[in-house]
Amino acid sequence: MAGKAQHKLDGPAQAQDQISRCFNKLRSLRPSDSATLKTELNLLFDQLISENYSSGNHDNIHPEVVCEMLMHASRLVPLSQEHLIIKLCQLIHQLLNQLQVIVDEHTLDVLVSYCSRALRTCSTWTHPEVLLALSSLVYGNGSRCHRHLPELLGLNGILVNYGDPSQPDIELCRSAMHCIANLCLSVPGQPYLEEPYKGVCYGILLRTLQTPKPPDVEDIVFCTLLQSALKGMQYFLNGGKWKAVPNQDLGTLLAVLKRFMFYGLPGISVEMPQVLYPAPLPQYETIPTAKPEPSQDSAAQKKTAGSQQNKKRKSRGKGKKAGPEGKKDEEEGEGDQISGPLKTRGAGLDQSGWSLGSQSASVTSPSGVTPQFYPSWKKGSSDSEFSDPEGGMQSKLRLYQARVRQSALQCFLAVVKCVEKRILYGYWSSFVPDAPGIGGPPPLTLLTIALKDPSPKVRAGSLQVLSALLEGSRQFLSTAEDTSAPRQAFTPFSATLAASVRELHRCLLLALVAESSCQTLTQVLKCLAHLVSNVPYNRLRPGLLSPLWKQIRPYVRHRDVNVRVSSLTLFGALVSTQAPLPEIQLLLQQPVSTSALSTPGISTPQELSHNWRHPARRDGEASSPGGGVEGGSEGPCWLLQLCMSLVTQPREEPYSDSDAGGSSGASLEPSPVRLEALQVLAHLVKGYFSLAQASLLELGQLSARCLTEQDASVQLHGAKLLEELGTGIIQQYRADTNTPQSAKCVPVCQVVEFWSEVLGGPLISALQNEQHSTLQTSACDTLSSILPQAFSQLPDKTQMLCITILLGLTYSENSLVKAAAVRALGVYILFPCLREDVMFVADTANAILTALEDRSPNVRAKAAWSLGNLTDTLIVNMQSVGLEFQEEFSDMLLLNMLRSATKASGDKDRVKSNAVRALGNLLHFLQPVHLGKPVFEQPLLEAMRALIDTVRGDATMKVRWNACYALGNAFRNQNLPLGSAVWSKEAYSALSYVVTSCKNFKVRIKSAAALSVPSTRERYGDAHQFAEVWQALAQALEHSEETEDFLEYRYCASLRSQLCHALLHLLSVCHPDDLPVLRSSLTDQSRPVLQGFLVHYLSNKGVTLVAGVDGAAGEEAGDHAAPEDGLMVLSETLTRLKGQLEESVVDSSEDLRTVVNFLEDVVRNFEEMKESDGKDSSIMLNKSPQ
Repeated sequence: MAGKAQHKLDGPAQAQDQISRCFNKLRSLRPSDSATLKTELNLLFDQLISENYSSGNHDNIHPEVVCEMLMHASRLVPLSQEHLIIKLCQLIHQLLNQLQVIVDEHTLDVLVSYCSRALRTCSTWTHPEVLLALSSLVYGNGSRCHRHLPELLGLNGILVNYGDPSQPDIELCRSAMHCIANLCLSVPGQPYLEEPYKGVCYGILLRTLQTPKPPDVEDIVFCTLLQSALKGMQYFLNGGKWKAVPNQDLGTLLAVLKRFMFYGLPGISVEMPQVLYPAPLPQYETIPTAKPEPSQDSAAQKKTAGSQQNKKRKSRGKGKKAGPEGKKDEEEGEGDQISGPLKTRGAGLDQSGWSLGSQSASVTSPSGVTPQFYPSWKKGSSDSEFSDPEGGMQSKLRLYQARVRQSALQCFLAVVKCVEKRILYGYWSSFVPDAPGIGGPPPLTLLTIALKDPSPKVRAGSLQVLSALLEGSRQFLSTAEDTSAPRQAFTPFSATLAASVRELHRCLLLALVAESSCQTLTQVLKCLAHLVSNVPYNRLRPGLLSPLWKQIRPYVRHRDVNVRVSSLTLFGALVSTQAPLPEIQLLLQQPVSTSALSTPGISTPQELSHNWRHPARRDGEASSPGGGVEGGSEGPCWLLQLCMSLVTQPREEPYSDSDAGGSSGASLEPSPVRLEALQVLAHLVKGYFSLAQASLLELGQLSARCLTEQDASVQLHGAKLLEELGTGIIQQYRADTNTPQSAKCVPVCQVVEFWSEVLGGPLISALQNEQHSTLQTSACDTLSSILPQAFSQLPDKTQMLCITILLGLTYSENSLVKAAAVRALGVYILFPCLREDVMFVADTANAILTALEDRSPNVRAKAAWSLGNLTDTLIVNMQSVGLEFQEEFSDMLLLNMLRSATKASGDKDRVKSNAVRALGNLLHFLQPVHLGKPVFEQPLLEAMRALIDTVRGDATMKVRWNACYALGNAFRNQNLPLGSAVWSKEAYSALSYVVTSCKNFKVRIKSAAALSVPSTRERYGDAHQFAEVWQALAQALEHSEETEDFLEYRYCASLRSQLCHALLHLLSVCHPDDLPVLRSSLTDQSRPVLQGFLVHYLSNKGVTLVAGVDGAAGEEAGDHAAPEDGLMVLSETLTRLKGQLEESVVDSSEDLRTVVNFLEDVVRNFEEMKESDGKDSSIMLNKSPQ
């Protein structure tokens, strides 16, 4: 044994010594014309070429040594010695390929020059080997070959000539394609191949793919040429985003790729168009584009129902392919795979995709199938196909054709990744069907390949492309709708897209039932997950998800771990998409007794003879404490119970009794399965909390158990599940929650019990685990999701522990932990039981102010958000507690908060948006005792300037919205010298500018609200300042329907309501000195416009859009006054002005009379409209049927 071990150790060393001796010998040789040198070179080259460098014996060979040796060898071999040139090129190719060496720039320059000269001077028979060496040299080095690109790709360049489709020598053409492909390959960190040579490569590759096979070229050789060209096109597409330039038409490329996606596919022979044209994607309805060319293959559709059943079998062996390419992988064994259409099309499945006879389908071998229903390309080795030379060649040809189809799909995948989705979706109908093709041949689409192609790798490739198309397609698919009645005259685009979505569901369900390859089955499930995540099910007729839900349930128990993980991913997509969906809610409430494999018709056809997991027993056991499996919606949610068991219970034996290979009952499920099950639980809790709340304590115990495990990923997912549980409880208790009234909130006592167990367990340990900062971050987020009502009932010791840990973590060296801790404190500061504690507020404020100085933008952003919450608390305490809290709160701390918020208002927009919110609150909080101190004078001025600059600036609309709100908040402080201070004019001017010129109507609304805050005329300043505000509001109302952005129209009614409210408020406080300005704006052409808007406002129309227009935190109810209040204000104003008119002197009576007449006209028109509306209502009531 010792000798064998020593021999194994000596093997690599001996090989290394031998290579080193050859290298040293080669480097010692000097150029000469002697026969001895030729002999030595021959021997050395033969010895070096005979080595297998891909083995582990040569890992210590450095790239620098290889480059030096090859350069020296090129100096020793003159171009006249063609046999030596052949061997040198073989050595270059072998060393660079097997050792995976990318040569340096100097070596590249020397050897590419040598190969170029060889191609110019040597005989043609040497050129294939020289081109092979050249392809290895330029691999990933396209951008560094710039000195040689004119010679290779310029006019009459070597590769241009050899790569021309008219090149008679197909082997030379293929080698040139290989070189071009490797030139197009881009290595990360390196620049791409430069223009115009990149365009030259694209032209050669496209022409090669468009040229038909010459009659004298063998099919297999032509397949290798196509593979090289497709690989080159893939490398080209991976080199950056697609740019629409001349001679690079996307439709032409897609037509070529579509043709080769079906290349050699048995039964498919149809002429493809030369160009695919995109369909328009309008916002509104349009005539659908013509469908792609139908397949002429009808033979595959004429199978009987009996043959359908026989095809649903599990293959039992892998036939080896003949020829030198006989790799023992799935594709070479594709002769045993099941052909999609023979299993899925026809009577074997109903319209919902359910398997009607899957329980009776037998698991048979290929020899047991009737020959006329079993196509020749699907026969196994027992049919003597491979013993016949002709059959062997046919098998090899099918293998190469499958590789071409696979390369075309990989190329298409590169197209999907580099072309902008909105452009690519114009070609949607060319690759995705919108009808099943009943009564005729189906269209040739990606799903045709997924269902028909005999190669599992090609089927998987088509599903990968479809997944990439579906990923991020939510905006495109959002227009799909089929809930309305069908139209007879034309089909709207929304209906066509909805039909396409339904066909996708149908075909993918067929593929799911039919697939036998685990790798491809995984892709089917992933593709379904992408589809489910992006489809607008609330706009489609119900019923799409139920068949899918029932079909995938057994796959959670599949023997292959990747299939199990993918099926759980699909369940996660189902419970997270547009949650809560009524259809999913009903499926989740189904009794546990209908679980997978316990009901006929739900078994996977691939596993009918294997009772893998006995899930019915496990589910029954899990649900027994709930009181019976037939409890319907009263029992526990079956998916929740399943995922909990996958996380916690020992793995059941995945083999049948005859194949059992040893007991592993004590081990848990593989980590990917457990992590995916935890993610499904998190999605389920987030979207359907009312179903999960019955198992609240069990889920808490599960999360706590996960936090105690060694696997960091399991710990993180456990903490995330805890956070979702806490968030779900909080949302139930919020007054504005969308939870149905029938749903009962979790009792506070149960929430207290839940958090007591969690906080008494491993969560505190996770918070203190400095070795795992990501877990600390997640634990902080979890701690911030405690229900405030429950926190107040926790023991004082527990409350203090939480606060102390969070305050300590704000000084963590890890920025993510610090940010999460600061955010959690920002949540706690709003808790009613903590916000009145002056000491806690002060400690939190100091921690936040320290974090605001952090160098991490993320920490500063979270600190600014928490500072905004803290200042919200100051305002609440000022109104609820009163002077007692204000007197106890430190003036110096308040000053520091004001300065820090002012400084943060000049930070990045993420920080600035909350910093200005905090400034508004702080300015609102200041009392006379503060304003009387000189130390506050300059910070107050700087704070006001910061808000004014932000309102006028070019920050994001959210920041400007918050700045306008902050100014309005500051105006509410009656102690501020608004109207007389130097900053007053600037503040009013900034708001007046925004209300008339800002493109964003929500910002205009908030600025109009701020302008209507001052309660007295004196706070508006002098007559000139008041006139500026009035004119700005009147101008804004007059032009309130003018906008460049169509999306802003939805805020028009809200903007007009707020402007009308502000104008009426100004009228209510105006003085006689202001009347001339009011008269001037009410006597020109603006009068009827303003009058119409005011009447409309008072008539209570469009008010529904006013309430909650912004939905932002901290919005004051007074910002949007009801029209009834406006009518009252108008009446009081009119009464006051009429009284002044009776007492007025002659100078101002004309101005006053004009204003009074205007207001009287508004009231009269309002009453006439109200009377007219009343008559219309009575007429409608009289006409209504009794």
